[in-house]
Amino acid sequence: MRTGPTVVITDSDLGSDEDERVLSAAGLHTVRLQAKNESEAVAGVAAADPDALIVQWAPVSAAVLDAAPRCRFVSRLGIGYDMIDVAAATERGVAVANTPDYCTDEVVSHTLAMALWLLRGLGRFDAAVRNAEWSATAPWPLACRPSATTIGVVGLGRIGTRVAAQAAALGFQVVACDPYVAAPAGTTQLTLEELLDRSDLITLHAPLNDETGRMIRAETIAMMRPGALLVNTCRGGLVDEAALAEALVAERLAGAALDVFQTEPLPASSPLRELANVLLSPHAAWYSRASLAELPVFAARQVVDFLAGRPVPSIVNPGYAQHSRGDGARAVAPAP
Repeated sequence: MRTGPTVVITDSDLGSDEDERVLSAAGLHTVRLQAKNESEAVAGVAAADPDALIVQWAPVSAAVLDAAPRCRFVSRLGIGYDMIDVAAATERGVAVANTPDYCTDEVVSHTLAMALWLLRGLGRFDAAVRNAEWSATAPWPLACRPSATTIGVVGLGRIGTRVAAQAAALGFQVVACDPYVAAPAGTTQLTLEELLDRSDLITLHAPLNDETGRMIRAETIAMMRPGALLVNTCRGGLVDEAALAEALVAERLAGAALDVFQTEPLPASSPLRELANVLLSPHAAWYSRASLAELPVFAARQVVDFLAGRPVPSIVNPGYAQHSRGDGARAVAPAP
């Protein structure tokens, strides 16, 4: 017999039980899974019959939602939500929310660090010194002057807007592309094609969806300036990695810095591993000790708020409210 609302945590590699503590303090029962695929998620949620889900990487598909007919809310442990079928959730009257604020500082600083590594040629200078070479010009004669360098920011959400502002504060010329958001003051709004043509370095901050998947591919790389640079701290699926590697080997592009990949971990066979003009990090742009501590708490708190009938500002599909899940009534959590 159910004694209160149930929340299934489909998966998490954060090594924290703070989400469970927050849920328990609100009178919610928690079931923790480690689902690695759709079938494991379906089996787990069907057994638990949850009122809400917290998900990190496990797919939340139409089949998973149908296995949890009481579920009214999905909370994502992170910013991106491409592992959730948002359209299917909306059709079933299920709200989906991400946790957009827990790591903005970290991703912005990681992005700018990667950009400066590329623009100032730090990896090349480091390798030269270690190889007993001593020249201020030979390792990277294209070391930039910020005021003469254009950074193109693709996507003007919380992170993209901050990257644009901080790059401008460092003295760079900044242009941006986002068909849904106006560029901030001091930033020139362009089409994607114009941005690719004008930018010395492009940094990606767009969500991954049908419109943006593989936006960086052979055709769009051909629109970039010869010797341009690319940074991706957003979603690996925005980039066709094979086309990027070919352009780097051919020196059509001068370098790239990547924190996210089409397949993670990055396969040992990836040619990106072998290129000296590529900086790699293991999907770590989000990380600091503070963000690691806050993420599960933020994701759990919005479950508590939603089930208690309080507003959740980060819901990404407000149209869910126009649909119903049939006879199931929304669970309401006991007051904390």
